[in-house]
Amino acid sequence: MPTTRSYGDACGIARALDAVGERWAMLIVRELLLGPQRFSDLRAGLPGASANLVTDRLRELTDRGVVRRRLLAPPAGSWVYELTDSGRELEPVVLALGAWGLRVPLPEPAGLGAVSVLLYLRGIARPRRGEPRTTYRVELDRRMWTVRTASGRVHVECGEPGSADAALTTTPATLNGLLADPSTLDAVLAAGGVAVDGDLGAVRRLLDSAAY
Repeated sequence: MPTTRSYGDACGIARALDAVGERWAMLIVRELLLGPQRFSDLRAGLPGASANLVTDRLRELTDRGVVRRRLLAPPAGSWVYELTDSGRELEPVVLALGAWGLRVPLPEPAGLGAVSVLLYLRGIARPRRGEPRTTYRVELDRRMWTVRTASGRVHVECGEPGSADAALTTTPATLNGLLADPSTLDAVLAAGGVAVDGDLGAVRRLLDSAAY
């Protein structure tokens, strides 16, 4: 059931935690940082949370003005959840927590989701200025993402691009490993851990941009 618990503290930190401090709430915000998602996509990104729990958190976040539910225009016609303007203001908070959390020991077992890896890619990659604008179709655990590089920056959003210079299909953990050590790409390709279509050189540039 949705919770109405409060710290009863006038401090802004306590009031913020009243709104987004419940378990899984901030991870729902994380999952929505790259764009609107259907309920089924949110569940896929939060495998440790039950459907009822995600439903409760979404209802609470909606009531508190952090998330809204919207019906996509035809032909999609499906309901999605997205961050409100107020919810979007949490992005630097979530990213700062993520950077701080890298110093915390890994849990056992430790999963890794697509959004986490793509947020890391977006934050760390620095394509060289002057490189051609490039669009990638990235498939992670059967979900499609659009990654674009331009003017020294990386942009990531949910969904498949209309056209792509290169396509990359793998798992979040494998992509994370490639970002840590781009030199392993050929070995991972040979082992079947990743599939690349289109411009392989563009894929190398993307991975290398995270290692500068």
